[in-house]
Amino acid sequence: MKKLTVALSLAVFFVSANAQLLKDASKEDLIEKLAPPDAPKTRSLGRNITPKAVTLDLSINFDFDSANLQASSKPLLDNLASAMNSERLASLKFRVEGHTDAKGKAEYNQELSARRALAVQNYLISQSVSNARLQAEGKGFSELLMPDKPLASENRRVRITITQ
Repeated sequence: MKKLTVALSLAVFFVSANAQLLKDASKEDLIEKLAPPDAPKTRSLGRNITPKAVTLDLSINFDFDSANLQASSKPLLDNLASAMNSERLASLKFRVEGHTDAKGKAEYNQELSARRALAVQNYLISQSVSNARLQAEGKGFSELLMPDKPLASENRRVRITITQ
């Protein structure tokens, strides 16, 4: 039991210590962070390797208790749209996930996170990202970025994941 507790504590520390929430990035930075890794050069190396999904957690600000994007988040979303439309990422599809902190009821947070994901998706579409390349999904507080701090503001975020 003691080993399990230590292992869980280390896992929580590892997730929290490596949790990075992007608040500002250029188009070029976003392309580098979202570009999938190159495929292995030889067949033998690539057979048993499953590539990890490429994800990016963004700090996107909304009005309190709403899905209205704050103006302070639009420059980051503009850069994201430009990156998604770049030659290097233009053939990829993306999931836009809304996440909340653990304050409040699960059902309400699920609905709010879905509306926020849809707001980001609609903003990206307004910036010429094809609707066919985007899917919005609310996660509520089911996947906290900082599980050891369930009410931390870092848990309120939008995650972009390549779905191919």
